[in-house]
Amino acid sequence: MTWFYDPLRSYEDNYAHGPFGAWAADAVAGSPVQASSRDTDHTFLGRPVHRPFGIPAGPLVNAAFCAAAFAHGVDIAVYKTVRTRAHASHPFPNCLAVTTEGPLNPDRLDTLVAGSDLNRARSISNSFGVPSRDPDEWQPDMARAVAAAGPGQVLVGSFQGTGRGSGEDAYVADHVRAAELCVEAGAPILEMNLSCPNEGTGNLLCFDTALVARIAAAVKEAVGDVPVVLKLAHFASQPALEEFLAATAPIVDGYGAINTVPARLVDSTGAAALPGAGREIAGVCGEAILPAAIAMVRRIARWRSDAGADVSIIGVGGVMSLTDVAAHVAAGADAVMSATGAMVDPELGRRVADASWPV
Repeated sequence: MTWFYDPLRSYEDNYAHGPFGAWAADAVAGSPVQASSRDTDHTFLGRPVHRPFGIPAGPLVNAAFCAAAFAHGVDIAVYKTVRTRAHASHPFPNCLAVTTEGPLNPDRLDTLVAGSDLNRARSISNSFGVPSRDPDEWQPDMARAVAAAGPGQVLVGSFQGTGRGSGEDAYVADHVRAAELCVEAGAPILEMNLSCPNEGTGNLLCFDTALVARIAAAVKEAVGDVPVVLKLAHFASQPALEEFLAATAPIVDGYGAINTVPARLVDSTGAAALPGAGREIAGVCGEAILPAAIAMVRRIARWRSDAGADVSIIGVGGVMSLTDVAAHVAAGADAVMSATGAMVDPELGRRVADASWPV
């Protein structure tokens, strides 16, 4: 296995010793990649980039991973979602190979068989629980990740609030503080993660339009001109999606869609595939969610056109090849990101870099 994030190791082991495989030699955080002769005719939320292609929040767990991503032709690196206080990862394992019979239907909760043979995996589980270091540790590391970007590249700071049960005012304030900490670390673009599959699939923050609008307004007031993107899950209801977009588009700068598609994961005996309480349902990412992701991009793009809204769309989900990148662009994405595909094929970023855009 040549994955740069090794799913056969724990999250802590990856954080301490990764990246692995072909990326290991390029994990020098704080040393920007050499200036490239590639064009920078493209932009991403106002920043010049060689190609509007990146890796979303997830596998780039620290500055070493971000630096290696930049060195391998990835021009938009999203630093794994951070919090205002330390939060442990779910126990190992976190990524399992998921067996599907074709694409997942995001409008139902499927039961899928998951196992540890990842060598040929095209779809995998995502069960981490949004781990985060304490800001005293992640802020200087995020600053190193920002510094690792070369010309035509950009680091995005992903964040989320903690303590939804502590009261709405405190929850809003925690989001604002997380955003401010990212800006203090130098992040030139922010992503607010509203859709972690491990935080409750039916009660995701992105489905609470009024609360998201309140949080987004408070965050934008705090960070000023720093662009803010909202990371979304799949919306089953078109009216609910349009209500959400209408309420938030005047506030934020873009949307990333989608995160993962939830499924109930079992092993070959029918028992829960992931150990520990509350992990029976996990997010699935990779090839199986491509149609759902493209459909969401198309729905947002159609609304944007009809509403005349000035927002960017980041297509995320199921991107395993240049053909998948092209499919997201054709659906209306202004930028495209790949997590599972980039892990399975660590040279995907270079392939996109060598291709014309749109691919």
